Amino acid sequence: MHIHNKKKPSNNKSTSIYGINSVRESLLSGNVETLYTLERLSGHELVGLANKKGVELKYVDAAYLNNMAGNDHHQGFVAKVKTYETYSLEDLLNGVKGKKEPLFLILDGIEDPHNLGAILRSCDAFGVDGVIMKKQGQVPLNATVARVSTGAINYVKVAVVANLTQAAETLKKNGFWIVSSDGEATQEYDEVDYKCPIALVVGSEGFGISRLLLEHSDFVIKIPMVGHVNSLNASVSAAILISEISRARK
Repeated sequence: MHIHNKKKPSNNKSTSIYGINSVRESLLSGNVETLYTLERLSGHELVGLANKKGVELKYVDAAYLNNMAGNDHHQGFVAKVKTYETYSLEDLLNGVKGKKEPLFLILDGIEDPHNLGAILRSCDAFGVDGVIMKKQGQVPLNATVARVSTGAINYVKVAVVANLTQAAETLKKNGFWIVSSDGEATQEYDEVDYKCPIALVVGSEGFGISRLLLEHSDFVIKIPMVGHVNSLNASVSAAILISEISRARK
């Protein structure tokens, strides 16, 4: 298989992010073009970090920041960031060559940016090697995703593909087992041996995982629940499953 090392730029135009945590991580990752803040915050650590990174700094008033962020929850910092980068599937595979137990997360139809941001945060926390999403019918990497991820968007590799089923088949040819989460499954999530290359599939809360992708899965599992609510938010499901895989591998 031919491996491409260059990242592919996403289709998003440059955008603004806000909030201390999101801005800090974007500064650390070198993704900030301009930092906007208040004169009274000139001694803040983020201003020092921006100067250290050679980032353009602009002092504005609160109304200007409110307009940029679309609200007043910016904590005094708004950053103009470069276009978020996405990777090819080959890039992700190239990145885990030689790794004994890589873990990818395949997202099927996640439309809520808050869900995606929270998922990226969990992926960063548990060391997921990459996230795979489809080009159509899914929220792109944007400012809301960046804010909710509290900066994880800068560290988790995200590949965008045209067809998730074809991507799953490529992963299987490269030694991965495809494990899908579905509420109707008969096998529980702690009944699978995760000590091998795994691609975990999580679907949207409303529509779940597509039938074709389920058919191409090696295992279909469920999270056992005893309460009155029979489904979990997609980001919560992803976090539980990623945590279980991490625990099972220790």
